[in-house]
Amino acid sequence: MIFSRRRNDNVPDTEPVYLTPEGLASLKNKLARLKDSIPRLAEEARRTAAFGDRSDNAEYKEAKGALRSANFRIIETEDKLKRAALISPDKNSAVVQIGSTVVLKSDGTEKTYEIVGPMETNPGSGRISNKSPLGESLIGKKAGGKIIIKTPGGEKEYTITRVS
Repeated sequence: MIFSRRRNDNVPDTEPVYLTPEGLASLKNKLARLKDSIPRLAEEARRTAAFGDRSDNAEYKEAKGALRSANFRIIETEDKLKRAALISPDKNSAVVQIGSTVVLKSDGTEKTYEIVGPMETNPGSGRISNKSPLGESLIGKKAGGKIIIKTPGGEKEYTITRVS
């Protein structure tokens, strides 16, 4: 279990990690790349340790730090994979859920968003987190519903025109 760096370090991160099939494959590939890098990083730490006094050896400290960082990222990635929850929305549902594609209308323009987990967000391509203010307010709503989001420029109203 990993302790979150963003929240209180004494609270374990136990929430599911919502991923699309592509996101799950990407996370597995990341883990494989990290594990493949360990022998090279360990060899670099061994090589630089031979330069002499480790307390004054910047190359060794850098190599050791890179090895520690890779090991931490492996543990963190394995933990995310253990908590992975595959997004498989009910496409016949009229209710917005994680994995839904939602068309919103505001100020006469329509925008399409896919609700994904925080690891796969990319607002520029229409992928928003279920934890974002907009994503959170959409969950559980139906087509025809209205939501109001507080923005730095004031409140903004959206009408849900389609859910798929």
